[in-house]
Amino acid sequence: MATTKIWAVKDNLERTVNYAANPEKTIDSDLKKALQYAGDEAKTESRCYVTGVNCNAETAFEEMNAVQERFGKTGGNVAYHAYQSFKTGEITPELCHEFGVELAKKMWGNEYQVLVATHLNTGTLHNHFVVCSTNMWTGKKFDCNEGAYWKFRALSDKLCAEHNLTVIKNPSGRTPRSIYFAEKNGEPTAFNVLREAIDYGIEHSRSFENFKWIMKDMGYVMCLNPKHRYWTIRSANSKKSVRMYRLGDEYNNEAIRRRIHENNTQHWRNAAEYEYNRKQMKRFKPRVFVFRGSFKKLKSFGGLYAKYLHYLYLMGKLPKRNQRKPLSPEMREAWRHLDRYSRQVTLVSNKKLHTLDDVKVFISDTDKEIKEVTELREKVYNKLRHCDNDDRIHSLNKTNSRIT
Repeated sequence: MATTKIWAVKDNLERTVNYAANPEKTIDSDLKKALQYAGDEAKTESRCYVTGVNCNAETAFEEMNAVQERFGKTGGNVAYHAYQSFKTGEITPELCHEFGVELAKKMWGNEYQVLVATHLNTGTLHNHFVVCSTNMWTGKKFDCNEGAYWKFRALSDKLCAEHNLTVIKNPSGRTPRSIYFAEKNGEPTAFNVLREAIDYGIEHSRSFENFKWIMKDMGYVMCLNPKHRYWTIRSANSKKSVRMYRLGDEYNNEAIRRRIHENNTQHWRNAAEYEYNRKQMKRFKPRVFVFRGSFKKLKSFGGLYAKYLHYLYLMGKLPKRNQRKPLSPEMREAWRHLDRYSRQVTLVSNKKLHTLDDVKVFISDTDKEIKEVTELREKVYNKLRHCDNDDRIHSLNKTNSRIT
């Protein structure tokens, strides 16, 4: 499995050279910075996994700069930065770098200069590509449009498929941090509400038709046409539908059918076990209690008769109240907003923020604190990368958890 992305590198080349040593940046402002970031020895193990395609890895900047100066293309998008990231533990560093070089050759051929660097500094192996925007022979700039991105991703997926690596069928965009942490903490975000409703519908379904009826009764409109590639769901009062695969791997077309089938199988297995136990208990001939009459006609009762009815209820011989139905999608959405406003009011009260200036000062101080903690955490990560002592690693992990 490999994820891919391409973005433009702008500004002048020389400034990139001086700025390149800063590894904290992820979107580079110019060519040299991108080159140095990609070939950083701390990330690539002494540049063992850095290769130049149509250029020399050691003199990539000078060669790319020379091409741009020859054609007078030193302005605008001076380069493009791309990456290819693989699933953790699925590939070796050598194979990862081999895939990167092969992908660069297939994508840019012998027309553009590319630096390919495989980074080993995180638990996830990934390749960085720094592409000179100017064609070596014609001087024409590389057209990095949407079609180029899709081609880049398709070539990467094809390489993964040829080597029996998993391929992402339905890639999704990056989740905003606020939604990511809200979902991680189990808060009722829009997607969490949909997941909960679908889980409830599957749990109480014995067939696919039963599932559709339950979801409709809960206030959801679903398109489950088997001829459609993606199934969708939306609230009855909403105009925008959500493709269900975006909710997670357990919510795509095949997974929902499988879960309903497993739930139905488990239901009949439980029924068979119950029937077997019932037959086994027949030999004990327990007394059967049956209430005859209507509870609606009873106004009040007590004493021994009330105790008798209570025990009938506990034994399951009397009808129980209907189970509480889940809140409607609109109520859950209102709950989510109300919960957020409640936290905001609590924060304003606890920090004694009386004016807008107080709020701005609080935000500024908090940003500084976050920056300090982030820098401290980066130092801990650097120590972990070069640490072999188990006790020291355990201590650093505890420190990392505390500051995170």
